[in-house]
Amino acid sequence: MLYFVPTPIGNLEDMTFRAVDVLKEVDLILCEDTRVSGKLLKHFEIDTPMLAYHQHNEHKLTENITDKLNQGSLIAIITDAGTPAISDPGFLLARACADQQIEMTCLPGATAFVPALVTSGLPNDKFVFEGFLPPKKGRQKRLLALKDEYRTMVFYESPYKLIKTLYNFKAHFGCERQISVSREISKLYEETKRGPITTVLNYFEGKKLKGEFVIIVEGKS
Repeated sequence: MLYFVPTPIGNLEDMTFRAVDVLKEVDLILCEDTRVSGKLLKHFEIDTPMLAYHQHNEHKLTENITDKLNQGSLIAIITDAGTPAISDPGFLLARACADQQIEMTCLPGATAFVPALVTSGLPNDKFVFEGFLPPKKGRQKRLLALKDEYRTMVFYESPYKLIKTLYNFKAHFGCERQISVSREISKLYEETKRGPITTVLNYFEGKKLKGEFVIIVEGKS
């Protein structure tokens, strides 16, 4: 059995009882960064062995992990924050397990875009999750493809590229398109700024930006 176990995106109290129990019971925990996960496991007194599993080694390790699962091992995968495979490592392993009919389950839990979408004030009955835009190659092509998207759009962005991305949105979606930008969700300095792209861009420009950002963009009318 492979368990996808969400971990808190900020407040450690968001960790579920079931998640703690699963991480204590499995034979191995796959971690995006063992240093980050080590602090979480220590907090909840979990001493299960860890193995680094991230974007730089997942292609190499996936076959070895599925072999262990086929031999009867119980394995959990976690990432630094949120639900594995949502803009984080996990998809390749899920696909491999599906191909080999290895049993999988995903525990309910923290995912950054859900609270950001709910509190954005923008329509959430239909939305499209875009995650991180391509950093260079393919970025303009993707934005052009989304120019006429009528559903609410959900993006992730780092503090280093937030301003560039907002300028890209302004150029492709127009100055008055409504957006909501959330950061530090569930943490002490949680913040959400809503309004036209130009207004939100002016608010964040020049600030010292920290934390991961979730950007919710209104669809085309």
